[in-house]
Amino acid sequence: MAYKSLYRKYRPNTFDDVYGQEFIIKTLKNSLQNKKICHAYLFSGSRGTGKTTVAKIFARMVNCLNPKENMPCGNCEICKNENTDEIQDIIEIDAASNNGVDEIRELKNKIKLVPVLCKYKVYIIDEVHMLSTGAFNALLKTLEEPPEHVIFILATTEPQKLPVTIISRCQRFDFKRITLSDIENRLLYISQKENIKISSSAIAEIALISDGALRDAIGILDQVSSFSDKTIEIDDIYIIGGNVSYTVLKDLIEAYLNNELEKILNIIETIYLEGKDFSKLTEKVLYVFRNMLICKKASEYFKTKDTILKEWIFEKSSNVNDYELKNAIENFEQLSREIKFSNYPRILFELYMLKGINENIEPIKIEDEKKTLNKKEPEKINNDIYIKQKE
Repeated sequence: MAYKSLYRKYRPNTFDDVYGQEFIIKTLKNSLQNKKICHAYLFSGSRGTGKTTVAKIFARMVNCLNPKENMPCGNCEICKNENTDEIQDIIEIDAASNNGVDEIRELKNKIKLVPVLCKYKVYIIDEVHMLSTGAFNALLKTLEEPPEHVIFILATTEPQKLPVTIISRCQRFDFKRITLSDIENRLLYISQKENIKISSSAIAEIALISDGALRDAIGILDQVSSFSDKTIEIDDIYIIGGNVSYTVLKDLIEAYLNNELEKILNIIETIYLEGKDFSKLTEKVLYVFRNMLICKKASEYFKTKDTILKEWIFEKSSNVNDYELKNAIENFEQLSREIKFSNYPRILFELYMLKGINENIEPIKIEDEKKTLNKKEPEKINNDIYIKQKE
């Protein structure tokens, strides 16, 4: 049998298996139990948070052949079929490749046909924001007054691109990013089931870099499990994911704060030769400076958070002034926007590091000059001003 990737193998098949979306699952369960089925739903949220998965589960649950007390039985042909592609009355459409008016008109003609096996024909339109303006207009009337046997589920990562007229005709659910603890718990469960040996620090790093996307986290675990035959450590995650280790990150930030130009350039060269992603590096640097500022301004809040490099940040933040932190945050925030579109990320990163150092040094020089001037005797200061004016 062909190998099945972990994110497909452990894809939730029931509402109880879904992680991190308790409010949405509870609402959908109640709508099934109370027979309050809407004709159109909008699932929005960032990637890997379960939009399409929940849509497929709901499509199966609403079409249960033997519901008990208005809840799915879990044993009929529809409930037990994990692959919705095999169910004729559940149709999944990729709007990115079917985004024209003709495709939507063809869909409008097909929805008039009654379901073959199920009670409802469910149309799941993924990445619906990719539809053209004409396609949205063609879909509008159908969404407003669809046949009784049709349910639409629209899924998108960019709801702001949808016309208001489309959104207003749907019952909207916003999927939140999965919390770090939920991702870590799920990865730990999968690794135990698959006999994958992995350290807790490696699991924490995978959860952090997945940015709230459980699917991405499981994909990284799958990839790194193939890379290492022994216990997976955090360094293995750095190798696979293109991230810089926290040891290198600390050295780079210390060199930046200490204005050590040659050390900075040597570290950047090593990072470049190892093929690391400078965009990800910029995000990590920005994250550390953000935590330093929070540590200085709200230390009690910072103490309660489980943050990477926590002790080191406490130590360093006391030696950094507000001006340097404000300058660094503004500097790297601007870099994070520009580096994604640059053909020369290494050069751009180096230039911003040098720019930040120069901006940190100049105010110090000005303060030193002021202190030197204040130490002069009043008569001497007046003579200096007179001589300059004369010149």
